[in-house]
Amino acid sequence: MNYSLHPQAAQDLAEILGFYERTATARVATRFLAEFERVARLLVANPGFGTPFDLPRRIYPLRIYPYSVVYRPTDDELRVLTVRHQSRLPIYGEGRA
Repeated sequence: MNYSLHPQAAQDLAEILGFYERTATARVATRFLAEFERVARLLVANPGFGTPFDLPRRIYPLRIYPYSVVYRPTDDELRVLTVRHQSRLPIYGEGRA
């Protein structure tokens, strides 16, 4: 199994990385991306780890950064739907499939 990004989740990541590059450093942005990829690999290996969130969606927080990954596991892949700041409303990214 592998993971894929919804096009808007890819946009979420690009915006987050840009934010950290502008307001912090490129190193902070690189660390964010490494943490995101660590979580994505963990979820690919263990798709049930996340908390059920509007089934079949699940949510799993990043460890260091205030973001969560909203995803949908299927038989052949894990689809990342949203990378959401934890202070955003839960409906952010709701229409993504």
